[in-house]
Amino acid sequence: MKTDVLIVGAGHAGCEAALAVARMGLKALVVTMSMDTVAQMACNPAIGGLAKGQLVREIDALGGAMGLCIDATGIQFRMLKSSKGPAVRSPRAQADRWAYQHWMKHYMEREPNVKMLQDRITDILTEDGKVIGVKTAIGIEIETTAVVVCTGTFPRGKTHIGESIAPGGRFGEPAATEISASMESLNLPLLRLKTGTCPRVNARTVDYSKMEIQPGDNPPQPFSYLTESLDLEQVPCWATWTTDKTQKVIEDILKDAPLFSGQIEGVGPRYCPSFELKIARFPEKTRHHVFVEPEGRNTEELYLNGLSTSIDFKSQERMVRSVPGLEEAEIIRYGYAVEYDAISPKALRDTLETKLVAGLFLAGQINGTSGYEEAAAQGLYAGINAALKVEGRPPFILGRDEAYIGVLVDDIVTRGTDEPYRLFTSRAEYRLLLRQDNADLRLSERARELGLISEDRASKVNALKEEITNTLKILENTRREEKTLSQHLKNPDTSWEEVIEKAPEELADISERASEQALIETRYAGYIERHLNQIKKLRRNAHMRIPDGFDYSVISGLRLEAKEKLTDIAPETIGQASKISGVSPSDLSLLAIKVKQFTNSK
Repeated sequence: MKTDVLIVGAGHAGCEAALAVARMGLKALVVTMSMDTVAQMACNPAIGGLAKGQLVREIDALGGAMGLCIDATGIQFRMLKSSKGPAVRSPRAQADRWAYQHWMKHYMEREPNVKMLQDRITDILTEDGKVIGVKTAIGIEIETTAVVVCTGTFPRGKTHIGESIAPGGRFGEPAATEISASMESLNLPLLRLKTGTCPRVNARTVDYSKMEIQPGDNPPQPFSYLTESLDLEQVPCWATWTTDKTQKVIEDILKDAPLFSGQIEGVGPRYCPSFELKIARFPEKTRHHVFVEPEGRNTEELYLNGLSTSIDFKSQERMVRSVPGLEEAEIIRYGYAVEYDAISPKALRDTLETKLVAGLFLAGQINGTSGYEEAAAQGLYAGINAALKVEGRPPFILGRDEAYIGVLVDDIVTRGTDEPYRLFTSRAEYRLLLRQDNADLRLSERARELGLISEDRASKVNALKEEITNTLKILENTRREEKTLSQHLKNPDTSWEEVIEKAPEELADISERASEQALIETRYAGYIERHLNQIKKLRRNAHMRIPDGFDYSVISGLRLEAKEKLTDIAPETIGQASKISGVSPSDLSLLAIKVKQFTNSK
C-alpha cells in the first residue's frame, strides 16, 4: 500500500486531518482500531463552549467538518456569555452522540480522497531521520512520507474504576501499546497523563421537578458559516447541585480512591477535575453544580456533567443518589479514569511536526491537550502541514493574533504542558480580534489559498468584507443631530435599530452579518486599534526564524537563564522565544541581532 499522508486514529483529530489532506488534493489513508468508533464522543455529548466555540468556528472557516456535523446532529444550541462583550461570547451545542459519530463516519466515507482501514498501527518506519511508512498489526506495510498520529487516550491506556484496573483507551476497548514503544524508539519524550468521565443514568429514573430547566436559545445559532439557519425541536438540559451528603460520601472513601491511593500516577486536568479532587481541594465548598445532559434524541441515557470520577461502583451509586432529582437514579455506565501516554509538545515544531523525525506529525491528546475541539483544531492544522510537507510547499502557520488555533499551537509547542491543556479565552491576548463571529472574515483567504474552501465560498466572504467596509464608510460619513452615525453608535445605549431610524435610506439594505460586524468594529474601535498597534510592534521580529541547532551558549551578553531556557525549548521563531518565561526583552533584542548576523553569514 502507498498513500500521500497516513493518519493514525479516527477521532476528532484524525477526521479533520484526513479531510484537510483530501481537500488539498492529496490521498489520505486513515487507520483506526474500530470503524464503529469514528469521531466518538467518549466524554460529554457537546461541542463548543468558552474558547472552544471559537475553535469550531475557525475549523469551519478553514473548511473543516466539525461545525457542519454539530449543526446536523445537535439537539440544543446556546450562546454562552451572550450578555457579555463580543470577545468572550462562545457557541455551545448538545449533540446527539450517536448521530454525531455516524454523520462524521459517513462524511469521511463519501470523500473520494480518503480511504479508511480497520487495523492497528504497530510501528512507525523511518530512515535517516525521516518517515518512510508504517506497519500494521496484520502485517501490512504502508509507504508514505507523512504520518499524522491522532491516537487519543489509547497509547498504553489504562482504565480505573475503584480498584478495578484494565488496559484500554476507553472503558471496554483495547489499548494501543505498540505505538508508545515505537515513539519511544524514536526518542520522543513521553508524559503520563490522566482524564476521566462521568456516570450515565437512565432518564426514566430521574425526577426533573427537583432540577432547574436549561432551554436552548430561540432562535438557535448554527456553528458552520455554511448553515443558513437551524430548524429543530430543541431538547432541554437540567441543572442541580450536590449536597453535604455527596461530600460525606467522598470524604469517607477519599484515602482509598484511585486518585489518592497511589493507584493512578498520571496527571489530570486542572480545569476539569474529578469530583473527588474538587472535594479534596475545596472542603469548605458544600455545593457543586451538576448539569444533566441528554446523550441523544433516541435514548434515555443522561450524562452527569460535573461528577467525573473513578471511585468504586458502590460509592458512585451513593454519590449520584445524594443529588436532588437523582435519588432513584439507575446508573447505566459508571464513571472511570483513563491513564495514557502523551508526547511532550516541546518536541514539536510550530507545524506540529516532530523536531526529531521529519514527516511525523502529532495532533490531539497525544500532544497533552484535552477536548474534542482542541483535538479537531490540531488535526486540521497538522493535516494541512503534512500535505504541504509532501508537496514541498512552505508551512502553514497561524499567529496568536490570527486565530485561537494559533494560540493553542503556540502555547503547547513553546511552553509545553505537564497536565492536559485546555484553551480559554483568557489565553488569547487579542481575543477582541479573534471573535467567534468573524472567523470566516479572518481565515477564508488563507483557506482559499490552500484549496481548503471553494472559490464560490471565498468570493461570498469577500463580498461580505466589502459590504462591511461600505457600511463603516456610511457610518463615518453620515451625520445626524450634529454627530456622525458612528458617534451615535459608540454610545452603548444606542442600538443598531435606532441608528437605522436616523438614516433609513442609507442603511436599509445592510445584511445582518454586515451590520453585526459594523456595530462591533465601531463600538470597540479604540480597543481594536490598540491591539493592531501592539501586533505591528511584535511582528517586526516575531516571524524571524531561528536556525535549527542554533548555539545560544556562544552569545555574549545573553543571560544564563535565557541561554538555558532557549536551549531547552528550542523556539523556532523570535516570536516563540518572546513567550518563554525568563527570556527578557533585552535578551530578545540581542538574540534577533545575532540570528540576523548568523543568517547573513550563510
